Order: sequence, then structure tokens, then C-alpha cells
Amino acid sequence: MKILAIDDQQLILLSVEKRLRELGYTIRTADTGQKGIDLFESFIPDLVIVDINMPDMSGLEVVKHIRFIKDSKIPIMVMSGNTNEDVIMDGFTLGIDDYLKKPISLDEMAARIKRKIGAPENTNPIFSEKKEGRMLQKNCVGVVIPCYNEEDRLSSGEFRNFAHQNLGYHLCFVNDGSTDKTLEVLEELRQSNPENISIYDCEKNGGKAEAVRQGTLHLVKDTQLDYIGFLDADLSTDFRDFDDLVKTIETSDFKIVSGSRIARMGANITKESARRIISLTINKIIQTILGMPFKDTQCGAKIMDREIATLMFKDKFITKWLFDVEIFMRMRKHYGKTEAKRLICEQPLKRWIHADGSKLSMKDSVKIVGQLAQIAYTYK
Repeated sequence: MKILAIDDQQLILLSVEKRLRELGYTIRTADTGQKGIDLFESFIPDLVIVDINMPDMSGLEVVKHIRFIKDSKIPIMVMSGNTNEDVIMDGFTLGIDDYLKKPISLDEMAARIKRKIGAPENTNPIFSEKKEGRMLQKNCVGVVIPCYNEEDRLSSGEFRNFAHQNLGYHLCFVNDGSTDKTLEVLEELRQSNPENISIYDCEKNGGKAEAVRQGTLHLVKDTQLDYIGFLDADLSTDFRDFDDLVKTIETSDFKIVSGSRIARMGANITKESARRIISLTINKIIQTILGMPFKDTQCGAKIMDREIATLMFKDKFITKWLFDVEIFMRMRKHYGKTEAKRLICEQPLKRWIHADGSKLSMKDSVKIVGQLAQIAYTYK
């Protein structure tokens, strides 16, 4: 049994292709609508799976071609993050057989395919019985994780499991000139899932701001990524919280969604007491400089759309640690204060725990005040 899958996002196509091959289907893929139509002519599939939102030719145009130009009754399934009811109804009007809304598990996708065209005769029972719950995301997300001498703190197992389970995510680890075995640890991690994990290696240590900037500029070259964010290597921000940030930006008009560690009822937010006092003081200074009511600009978990990521990370930051504040200042300078407040969402985290071994010392905290003055002067 032959299946043709058409989607402009390689992260999605590779995962779909791998799973269906495991199940015994013969599968061909195309990353544009036109390539999909050309393959349809030569491959003659038993089923077509197509995305809706593709840049050159929409999935509905592909459906029209198959149904009306080729006059084919072959089963067509749409698998898309587009949940607009009018679009879905248009699909069924054109003659699609099923509409799979992302996020969707590979298991559910496989079950719907089997219901429509049956299972291949050569199905491998080992693969057919897998129940991993691996999810195809609504959008593709690139995540930058800056690393400097993280050999002992890097939670390789958690990163590996997340990349394996969440198929729309690409994790880009930036080795910021580490002097320990961080790069070796990262290489081992990358080899476990090369489709979803990559490494950007900086020969010299440039600080967190430049590491995140280089990683972001590397990821924005990948056109399949809808959103780009960053996360601390110590995973002080829980992956579930980061995924919540992504869901917020997917379902809103916000351009940036930033995590906030401000304590609230029901949240597991812990810090060392001294660091907490210093953080509160610095946050007050930052709010004064910004002139905007954001309470925790320094949280190391943020997500933004690719257009904003390109704009905000184009130029080097003037500080090594306070680039988060500079992002907010750049948003204000580019859009104006009122519009910047509308485009940025500060979302409280449910879980955040200070991890031992932080690179930011108490002495560094004192220097921050001077750096904030520099930011205020530069972006005035």
C-alpha cells in the first residue's frame, strides 16, 4: 500500500515517513504542493496526506487538482494545524475523507489510515504495537539552549526524551566555547536524535547573550520553523511550562511570550533567599527603565515568532547577561511603548527551581546595575 505525504515542514515529514515505513507502508514525501502533484502522477498512491498551509500552493489547491483535474476518487486526508471551521468545511466540500487536527499523535494518525485503507500485509508486529504517544505539533518550533561548561548539569535524558516525544520541536544547543567536555556530551545527545537536535559550536566564549543570538540567527535560516525561543540548559524552567508558552503564542496575536517566575498561588517557584531579594530589586530598576509593567524580563524561557526573532537578534547586544532587557527595549524602540506592551505577553510559570551551579555570581549581580544604566542610555 502506497501513501503520498505532502507538507512543507521537514520535521513533520520525516516523522510521518519513519512511522509509516515502520508499519509496512510504502511512502513518498513532497515538501511543496506542486512536487506533491508531480509525485501523484508518477507514484499513483493509495492514499494522500496533505497539509493546508503551504507557501506555494495550499493543500486545498492540491485537493482540487486531484478531485477535479485528475478526477480521482483516491482517499485524501488533511493533516493540519489550521482549525478554522470554514477551511475544514471547504475541505470536505472538495471531497476530502478525513481532517486530522494537529497536534496529533502518530498512533492516532496510523489508526485513521488503517481504518481508511487497511494495514499492509507485511506489517511488522513490533512496530504496529508501539504506543509511544509521540506527538506531531501544530507548528514547528526551534529552541536555542546556550551551554557553557554544562558537562555536569546538562539533563541529557530529559532533552532526549522531549525531542523524541515532540516531533515539531528542533533543539539547537549552542556550545559557547566550553572548556570541559560539554561538546562531547552534546555530540552524544545529537546522535540520539539527529533530525530534531543540532549543535552550533562557538570556538570562543562570548557570553550567554551572544550564544543565544548566534543560535537564533542559525535557526531563522530554517524556513520550516514558525517560532523560535530559548531555554536554559539546566532546565530550571520545566518543559511543560515552555510548551505552555508555545501554546499561548499559537493561539494569540502576541509576538513574544515570556515566562515569569513571579511567585503565585499553586506554582512551584523556588529561589535562594539572597538571590530572590537581589532579583526583586533589579526587577524594580528594570521596570523603571522600560517604562512598561513587565515583572520578570530575565526569565530564561521565551518564545517569539520568526519575524520578531530575526529583527530582535540582528544586531549584537551591548551586555552579556541582560540581553532579555535589551529585547524588551528593542521592541519598545521599534514599535513604540503602547504597541510593544500589546505584542508581549508575560506568562507565569507553574514550575521554576533555581539550579545549583549558576554562572551568575553575587559579584556579577552588583555589576548589573551599571549595565542597566548603560542599557538605559543606549536605548533612550
